[in-house]
Amino acid sequence: MKKLVILLVLAMFSFACSGTPEMPDADAMADEAAKEAEAEQKKMEEDAANQAAEAMKLDIVDTAAANPDFATLVQAVTAAELAETLKGEGPFTVFAPTNDAFAALGEEKIAELMKPENKEQLATVLKFHVVPAKVMAADVTTMEADTAAGVKAAVNVAEDGTVTYAGAKVVKTDIECTNGVIHVIDAVVMPPEQVAAKAEAK
Repeated sequence: MKKLVILLVLAMFSFACSGTPEMPDADAMADEAAKEAEAEQKKMEEDAANQAAEAMKLDIVDTAAANPDFATLVQAVTAAELAETLKGEGPFTVFAPTNDAFAALGEEKIAELMKPENKEQLATVLKFHVVPAKVMAADVTTMEADTAAGVKAAVNVAEDGTVTYAGAKVVKTDIECTNGVIHVIDAVVMPPEQVAAKAEAK
């Protein structure tokens, strides 16, 4: 009995010394969460930088081919036999229409342009989207840009910063490539009628 009492006293003493279990520090937990969020943000930024660096290893044609939004454009470039030219040293600035931009022409018009007998006409249309120089968005001003089609295209910068190329709105800029840059536009633009007619007659 005496031993039991001693053991009970020792147990109570031990419990009293241990006190209330220590609660997690709220500030420490907040700091840890902030550090984890910062690390995650840094990783995302590094991944984005790595993706941009990978893109810079591709020329204009390969960059377009890697983007599903340019599938029709790549098909047209291939049909017009311009791929080799646009894979050249350049530099080039390509105002690239999306698949939706081509779709707005209508299936019949696209099919007509893609025919082998209309290769010259298609090439002229595509060249009208190409400026034989590297022009970044920061360098764009209201001007008449020389194109690879041999005619000028009107570039307009509005007061709100909106940029149009031959009437088509620029919706994304500065996709850098090894031999130039791509700006995305929302429409397929056509060269002046006399230029198109000359290409069609060849």
